[in-house]
Amino acid sequence: MEKHTGSCICGAVRFTVEGPLPAPDACHCTICRKFSGHYYSGSDVPREHVKVEGEENVTWYRSSDKARRGFCKICGASLFFDPTYRDWFGISMGAFDKPTGTKLAIHIFTADKGDYYEIGEDGVPKYDQMPPQP
Repeated sequence: MEKHTGSCICGAVRFTVEGPLPAPDACHCTICRKFSGHYYSGSDVPREHVKVEGEENVTWYRSSDKARRGFCKICGASLFFDPTYRDWFGISMGAFDKPTGTKLAIHIFTADKGDYYEIGEDGVPKYDQMPPQP
């Protein structure tokens, strides 16, 4: 079984994902930029595939009525995006140990991106807001 591991900066929060990582998105919305310090990239992993050690060191911030975001309360690392109405759990790509075995799939909320950077031509689809849902 394929496994992926990762942690916060200080190691107080560690996680394991069983199975392949779904292709991550890059979200350029204002909330994600403030959460991560730039744009946020995360992989949306089925909840039942995630094991978190050191959960007592995760502090949650409710960023909207639909989602909360998890930080390490010791080092402040931005780790998790939890849309409480979904069956998946977003994990920050930067927190994973290498190799991840996945590649960026989509840029979303590009209309809200910071004015200090451009989104390069990386061959990944770009959407001003959310893409149409199937």
